[in-house]
Amino acid sequence: MKKWVKRLLISFGILAGIILAANFGLNYWLKTQLPEYIKKNTDYKVSYKTLDVDLGTGNILSTGISVNSKNPQNTNVIGLQGTIDTLKISRFGIYDAIFNKRISSSDLLLAKPNLNVILAKPVDRKTGKKRNPFLFENIRINDGSIAIFRDTKQKFLSVQQLNLFVENLQMTEESVENKLPVVFDRYSIKGKSFFFRPDQVYAITIRSINTENGQMSVENFKLNPLLSFSQFKNFYPKKPQLFEFTIPKMEFKDVVLNKNKASLTNAEFQNPVLTVYNTGVKAKKTEKKSNFEVNLENIKLNNAVVQINKPDGNRLLTAGNLNLNINKLLFNKETSQQVVPIGYKDFTFSGKDIVYSDHQNITIGSVALKPANGEIRDVILTPGDLSGKKTTMELKTNHIAFNINKLDFVDKKLVLDFKDVLIENANGTIKAGEHKAVKKPGPGIIQSVIIRKVSLKNSNIIYDKGKEPLAFHDLNATANNIELAPRPNNQGLSFTVKDYFLTTRNLAYKTQFYNLSLGLLKLNKNKIQINNFAMKPLVSRAQFIKMIPVERDLYDLKAGQITAEGSWDLFSQNKSINASHVVIQSADANIFRSKIPKDDPKIKALYSKMLRSIKMPMMVDHLDLKNSVLVYEEDTPESMGPGKLTFGNFNMNVRNLNSAKIKGKPTRVDIKINCSFMNQSPLSVNWNFDVADQNDVFAISGKTTGLPASGINPFIRPYLHVTATAGTIQEMLFNFKGNPAGLYGTFNLKHKDLKIAVLNKNNHEKKGFLTAVANVFIKSDSGSFPESVTVENVERDPTKSFFNLFWKGIEQGLKKTLIGKNVEKTEAKVKNAVSSVKDMKQSVKEIKQEIKSKTETKPEEEKKEKKGFLNKIFKKKDHSEQ
Repeated sequence: MKKWVKRLLISFGILAGIILAANFGLNYWLKTQLPEYIKKNTDYKVSYKTLDVDLGTGNILSTGISVNSKNPQNTNVIGLQGTIDTLKISRFGIYDAIFNKRISSSDLLLAKPNLNVILAKPVDRKTGKKRNPFLFENIRINDGSIAIFRDTKQKFLSVQQLNLFVENLQMTEESVENKLPVVFDRYSIKGKSFFFRPDQVYAITIRSINTENGQMSVENFKLNPLLSFSQFKNFYPKKPQLFEFTIPKMEFKDVVLNKNKASLTNAEFQNPVLTVYNTGVKAKKTEKKSNFEVNLENIKLNNAVVQINKPDGNRLLTAGNLNLNINKLLFNKETSQQVVPIGYKDFTFSGKDIVYSDHQNITIGSVALKPANGEIRDVILTPGDLSGKKTTMELKTNHIAFNINKLDFVDKKLVLDFKDVLIENANGTIKAGEHKAVKKPGPGIIQSVIIRKVSLKNSNIIYDKGKEPLAFHDLNATANNIELAPRPNNQGLSFTVKDYFLTTRNLAYKTQFYNLSLGLLKLNKNKIQINNFAMKPLVSRAQFIKMIPVERDLYDLKAGQITAEGSWDLFSQNKSINASHVVIQSADANIFRSKIPKDDPKIKALYSKMLRSIKMPMMVDHLDLKNSVLVYEEDTPESMGPGKLTFGNFNMNVRNLNSAKIKGKPTRVDIKINCSFMNQSPLSVNWNFDVADQNDVFAISGKTTGLPASGINPFIRPYLHVTATAGTIQEMLFNFKGNPAGLYGTFNLKHKDLKIAVLNKNNHEKKGFLTAVANVFIKSDSGSFPESVTVENVERDPTKSFFNLFWKGIEQGLKKTLIGKNVEKTEAKVKNAVSSVKDMKQSVKEIKQEIKSKTETKPEEEKKEKKGFLNKIFKKKDHSEQ
């Protein structure tokens, strides 16, 4: 054998002997001196029954171990107290333990440990020194009982009957700062009676955890408040909510805890119950970014129940049988800054028996949602606030569905694009609240909301505003391209509708005095059709007169059909009406006015000014009223029933009806009327005015022919106590011009054989003498070619209507034609004649009284004879004087 080989073998032998001697010596030293060494050089006291150490491999096996902190009050190191039945360490870092005072191992086995661990006080990052952690690549615990406490001795985490295997476990004070007591890569865990207290408010308890083939099962998970709700509000007055959460069973796999990141796959939660207690405090916005990250590959909630309480303890929201499935749920530093602080790839959500109770109560039978669509069934809305201050709804709908093209947040602003929205069978009432002038709110989080199509089908809705209900029956409506967007300078939101279509039957609107109804309404942005319009009084004329403080018209209107064509914008900020043609067919209008109430002292604007006061741009090229009837009735305190004017077969054309707010459009309004006056003679009227003319000048002219004088009796007889007994108005012409101050013009009347009769106050008996006097002064014939008379200085009462001024012009023309140009002198003569008749009547009464007094002194027989004679005379005379 070569010398160098022999020497090498001798060297190996000597080295092996030295190693064996050192190993024997080390084991002897460890058995006899290690506890004392640990006591002197570490913060712990350790004892054990057996201890075997392999110096070469670093493997340690020990049994019957007892460990205690040398100074339990020292919070700068991790505190230990308890026993371990068997400890086995593979590849123990002896050098690190002796020289660096750091315990590390590739594998650690603890059999039946019963340990209390007190975590060290967190390091002050500015001044603190990094402490010596426990570092284990792999750890296995069999049948352990472990309790972990904070440095304040408050229990942090505990578990019984723990069987655990983890890879690369780390447990330091740094992990506590991230709210994670342990950090590891892979795991297998089984245990009971878990307890975890993350803060001063909540504690988490778990009855049992079991892991099998990478699948973890957790039973009876609870997040319990450690304070009552009243205690929570007292100790934490700035916190907005307190939570309570229970999950009878949950399963998941592939749990990874790595520093500030937690992730798991296929998490399923069975029958969870979440209760939220609101304190009424608004949560303050914080700009602090979260460093914690949660990544859930798939998460399912089955049959969940949610309850949210108001500050007074009453329920705000309850929801049952909630089911949620989210794919790739993510919460991290970036998502935490968004309006919705989570990200996801896809989700499905469903629920039943959802009840929301506030000023507006909402009950939902079922709901199903996905990122691209949703469906809600059996929705019931009832008012929760009965004070009337807020708008409330009492509605039912059995189906709401929608599809979404896009839902996103850009710079914390909502961008929402609905493909379509459908609402079916909505029935009920919307009651408007008290209107308060409020400052227009900003756009909030809305950047853009678009609804490509919204449909309302087969619905019956009543809008009740101040006891004035508007009822839509059999309502079907569709609107296209509805857009909400911030206005310039963030002054609220703009609202536009590109196109819409609405139909409803038996529409009704009730006010204090009227019931308005439509048999059919069809409406879109280019056409309107209304069938069977009616505006009927809800009160009698006598009731109406008692209810109004000043004189006012009472209307009774109906129309067979109303149509309009053109374009109009009724929904956007810039509302406008531009109609090419409006037609009203077969209207029947009755207008009643009583002079019994006080005059209305308000100044009445002429029609040009009224149109000019319309704020929106408006233009109607042609308005036609066809085959209609107009009746005007008026009574006075002295009249026996109302006077009546009738315009039959009424046809009217209005050109350029406008508000003078559309550039380039004509502003002169031309009105042509053709009708049958009193249903007996044709009447034509031409009337015009310029809406843009601030002077409100107007012109009106007209003609009627072949009117029997008796035809106007229904109007003049009741309250003038005059009736035309004979004659004909062969032709009447008028041509007036005027302004708000009055009118002037010409009047021409051709009449023949005109006779009148003056009636008594009962409108029955003819007053012969007064009739004779009146007929003396009236021209019964005008001749074949009567001259026109001048109508002038007709002053307008600004508190009266335009037609009052017009009638004054006709009245002056009639007086000048029938009585003569010296109307005032003639009227004075008539008054004198009437006065003379009254004086004569008074004289006769005095004679009768004198004779009566004388006869009372005669004998009874003589009195009877005289009385009968005189009675016949005076009776005859009285009759002739009536």
